[in-house]
Amino acid sequence: MLLHDILALSYIFTQILSFILFTLKNLLKISLILVILLFISIFALYINMRDQLPNVNSLKDVNWQTPMQIYSQEGLLISQFGEKKRIPLTLEEIPQQLIDALLATEDDRFYLHFGVDPIGMGRAVLGQLMGQNKGGASTITMQVARNFFLTREQTYIRKLREIFLSFHIESLLTKDEILMLYINKIALGHRTFGFAAAAQVYYGKTLNELTLAQIAVLAGLPKAPSTLNPIRSPERAKARRAVVLQRMLVSGYITEDDYLSAKNAPITGKKHGAEIQLSAPYVAEMAHQKMIERYGAEQAYTNGYKVFTTVSANLQQAAENAVTNNLLNYDQRHGYRGPLLSLRPKNEIKNSTQDNATDLTNNSVPLSEIEINEALSSITSYQHLQPAVVTDVAEQSIQVTLKNMETAYIGWEGLSWARKYISDQKQDLPPTKASDILQYGDVIFVEETETDGLKLSQLPQASAAMVSLSPDNGAIKAAVGGFSFKQSQFNRVTQAKRQVGSNIKPFIYSAALEHGYTLASLVNDAPINQWDKSAGIAWRPKNSPDTYAGPMRVRLALARSKNVVAVRLLKSVGLDNIINHLSSFGFSPDELPRNESLALGSASLTPLEVVTGFAAFANGGFLIEPFLIDRIENTDGEVIYQSNPAMACDPCTTSEPEIVEDNQIENSLVNNVIENETNQQLKPTQLKSAPRAISEQNAFLIADALNTAIWGADWSTADGWQGTGWRARTLKRRDIAGKTGTTNEAKDAWFSGFSKHVVTTSWIGFDDPSRNLGYTVYNNNLGKNQITGNEFGAKSAQPAWIDYMKVALADQPIEVITPPAEIVSVRIDKETGKLTNAINKTSQFEYFKLGTAPTEYVSQDNSGVILDGEGSKETDIF
Repeated sequence: MLLHDILALSYIFTQILSFILFTLKNLLKISLILVILLFISIFALYINMRDQLPNVNSLKDVNWQTPMQIYSQEGLLISQFGEKKRIPLTLEEIPQQLIDALLATEDDRFYLHFGVDPIGMGRAVLGQLMGQNKGGASTITMQVARNFFLTREQTYIRKLREIFLSFHIESLLTKDEILMLYINKIALGHRTFGFAAAAQVYYGKTLNELTLAQIAVLAGLPKAPSTLNPIRSPERAKARRAVVLQRMLVSGYITEDDYLSAKNAPITGKKHGAEIQLSAPYVAEMAHQKMIERYGAEQAYTNGYKVFTTVSANLQQAAENAVTNNLLNYDQRHGYRGPLLSLRPKNEIKNSTQDNATDLTNNSVPLSEIEINEALSSITSYQHLQPAVVTDVAEQSIQVTLKNMETAYIGWEGLSWARKYISDQKQDLPPTKASDILQYGDVIFVEETETDGLKLSQLPQASAAMVSLSPDNGAIKAAVGGFSFKQSQFNRVTQAKRQVGSNIKPFIYSAALEHGYTLASLVNDAPINQWDKSAGIAWRPKNSPDTYAGPMRVRLALARSKNVVAVRLLKSVGLDNIINHLSSFGFSPDELPRNESLALGSASLTPLEVVTGFAAFANGGFLIEPFLIDRIENTDGEVIYQSNPAMACDPCTTSEPEIVEDNQIENSLVNNVIENETNQQLKPTQLKSAPRAISEQNAFLIADALNTAIWGADWSTADGWQGTGWRARTLKRRDIAGKTGTTNEAKDAWFSGFSKHVVTTSWIGFDDPSRNLGYTVYNNNLGKNQITGNEFGAKSAQPAWIDYMKVALADQPIEVITPPAEIVSVRIDKETGKLTNAINKTSQFEYFKLGTAPTEYVSQDNSGVILDGEGSKETDIF
């Protein structure tokens, strides 16, 4: 029985085993058939989709969409433009810790699979079938395929395309090349693309400067950059960082100590802009517009151009400081307009003083830190101005709280200027105590001074501009279009056409020299009373001040800015001749008024147009063309544009030919290249010559006369008469020249001046001046104040010019204006402009163009008429 049972069981087991083997055999056949069918189906799908798949060969030469960057001449970053923030790196520039973090988090078998990870794919499929999240199946290669070629739609067809593209990419590129593409391409939030840009935006650092904790935060961003970034959600960023660090620990990339230290580190990310190294927003916008004109917006914003301007960092900073300080000084001369707002109305406050200290809490609700912080956060800071809240008022000092919630004090030296503003022509009496100016709870602007600490300040209502360029070739060295780009993006250097006042006179006098006048010619400085038929009234141009000297030499009339002499010269030369002459300086004849007010500066020009005209006097008579962009480089550092300006010379030759390597020629603007015996290539020694505006002799004579406007007629006497630009003597340089300018009712004030290699124009005024009847009624002009009297070019615009030129000329040798060929010097009588043999105070040497010197000798002794220093110390203001 037992044997029978054993045989029966054996039979049953044999049958079961046979069935199992038969079933497995069939299953294997079926599985093999299914696998074959699957591969055939996939292959059929691939064949069907092949023509629709993007060509991955473009990955061999990726044109990264990187922002345009604007640099100074020295290579300091001024600004960048473009929506996408990206800083492409090579694999060698990427820290190993970031690579380790990405591999551990995103694709730990990256260097083992063929673009698709079967293990990860199987895990993801199993998770889908079981309704559980088993992790994503996308490899780094698949993410590269998606980021470069596909949308983010969740469909099976898109996933298949992603897989097929991954196979193509793996066959085309090495693993390192794929990883580099991933690190530079992926979106990481806040418009950053690539990890280098993310490091800059979230931490203000390069990748190599990041800690392990910061790298782990960035490595966690690809999963959901908009919600996991440390700016929007520090808590989520911290949780995701912990996941990244855990995977790095498990993978053996970091130690336990590294893990714990990084996991417990605080989340430090906050929004950072581009690392601007030089503040020059108006320059940046000028270059930005030029690039759009040259390449169009799309190409300019995405091709990663590096634009190197002609601007000098040192000079640009000097110009910014000069304009800002001059505007603040002008504004404060005209009184204090009061706080921005008050957190405690005056009827709620009793100020504490040294004599009568009061417990504030007994009289009003004290300011809370939250209230102060909210008030300060709502106010924009400017380059020199920061908001503050007054938290205590003493006898002659105040205590303030700043944006960082620090407490500071302002003494009487920082408050005493603040007479109450009534109008630009009138201010209240000087304050005697701090409570005359401010009260508890006032929100104000303060500025940091170099010597006295903080000072009460205010945002200027006036505007200003400054532009400086090289008269040798037109390269713009500095440009400031206003007090602050935050306050106004209107660039007054290039966009503000303002009446130029007496800045026009050098050009009028230049025309006169071409039509029979010399610097020694006598013109009657006497009132003009001329009937105007069209207006039905008499036109009576006046000097400022309203004094007259009778017949005077042209040199003196220009240096002392005599209005009526300029009008007489225009009438004598003829309006058409004057306009034709002025057009040779680049001024559009269609924009010049065709009446005699042109002699007084009724023409409206931009500061850039004015400084370009003055450059002709500095460079010997050439009309240079201002330019801002020196060169443009592509993302590989290759020069794709190089400026080639026309030079102020004729003929123009270089002292030594510059050697240019063969590979530099293709992308340069050098033409007519020749080869020498060593097969090196040489730039041609002939440079482009700028067209002439005036003759070299004419330029010298006007420049010398404008030097007189600063130094007077006799360099040997410091107490002689003074020209309108005499304040520039503080520079202690004999090689400078310049001209003031003030318009009617002091709506605009100018100073333009130059040395041999620097020409600069300074302007100050209001953007929208109201009409008025003079200096004493309306407040929207540069009128009168109780400290310095009337505002005009020498007092309102020239201080900025002086401050700037002090820096611009600091490292330049003194090069006195020297007479060119065909200029002669003869001794003349000061009173008559005729020749003289006298060698006393009645005579001086004067320059003349060859053939124009006087031939008649003075017939009487003028020693009793001519006093030392030209008989007057009067200083004209226009």
